[in-house]
Amino acid sequence: MKKIITLSMLFAACSLFAQEEEKSKLSISGSVDAYYRTVLTASDVGSPATESSFADQTGFALGMANIIASYEGATTGMVADLAFGTRGLQAVGSGSDVFINQLYAYWNVSESTTLTMGRFNTYLGYEVISPVGNFNYSTSYLFSYGPFSHVGLKADFALSDDFSLMAALMNVTDVNNNMTGDYALGAQLGYSGQFLNFYYDGGAGLGFEVDYTGGFDLSDDFFLGINAAYQDNDGAGFYGAALYPQLATSDSFTVGLRAEYFQQLEDGGVLGNLSADESILGVTLTGSYALENLIIKPELRLDSASEDVINFPDSDGVASKSLAAFTLAAIYSF
Repeated sequence: MKKIITLSMLFAACSLFAQEEEKSKLSISGSVDAYYRTVLTASDVGSPATESSFADQTGFALGMANIIASYEGATTGMVADLAFGTRGLQAVGSGSDVFINQLYAYWNVSESTTLTMGRFNTYLGYEVISPVGNFNYSTSYLFSYGPFSHVGLKADFALSDDFSLMAALMNVTDVNNNMTGDYALGAQLGYSGQFLNFYYDGGAGLGFEVDYTGGFDLSDDFFLGINAAYQDNDGAGFYGAALYPQLATSDSFTVGLRAEYFQQLEDGGVLGNLSADESILGVTLTGSYALENLIIKPELRLDSASEDVINFPDSDGVASKSLAAFTLAAIYSF
């Protein structure tokens, strides 16, 4: 009888251990963010804003709630990334797949090769959808008018300790339900933290984009991020570049700048309120104070266009060439 009890207890302990080990493979993470924004060069009435993505409301406003479930097996795994709120809706769009930021499964075929299928955030650009992954709270024009996410199949190859390669077959950018039969090709070549990215869909959506994203630690406290891109869809598109210098003044506070130049192509651009062959210079100064899992970001942004634009009103409500705004954001990650 004692042997039966002992064996039963051993079996129960093994089952409990197996369940706990299985649970440990499942992880939940995410973030929430909210902000206050006021326009310095015009009235807040009507919420004047740039044509870049997110953080475009005035007064107190919500960003998004991001909940990410991931499961990692021995060679396979999955990620289910849900986004709720204004920022999330702007990022994922509408339709039956609303709230799904990312949803994919992957297979580590070998130590150097991984296959991923589903919806995944773009590999192009310096900035990302989640505010946790960005230093500046507002986003750049280069990010806003490149891809947000892709649905398809990609293969990542670690060629060496320094070199990496990615190749992808996807729907046209930001299209979940492919009803046209159009597809896109993507590629990325990486070397020691510097990435050269390509996207091509034959003009079905974005057209063609080439993008460089990278950065350098110039000292223990000073980092310089770099982004440059060129996009062309039958003569319409943009090109531009942005620098991201960031200085850590203490363990909890960092100050950073985003200096961006964005130029519309001669035959047409992507900014609806700016004429073709016109440009915008954007300068954003951001502080980042970390307290446990909470990040507080005060931010001052000035955008200056080469012509008067209707979404840059002056104090009298008349179109002008510039817009300045102050934002205070709170971001909590878990």
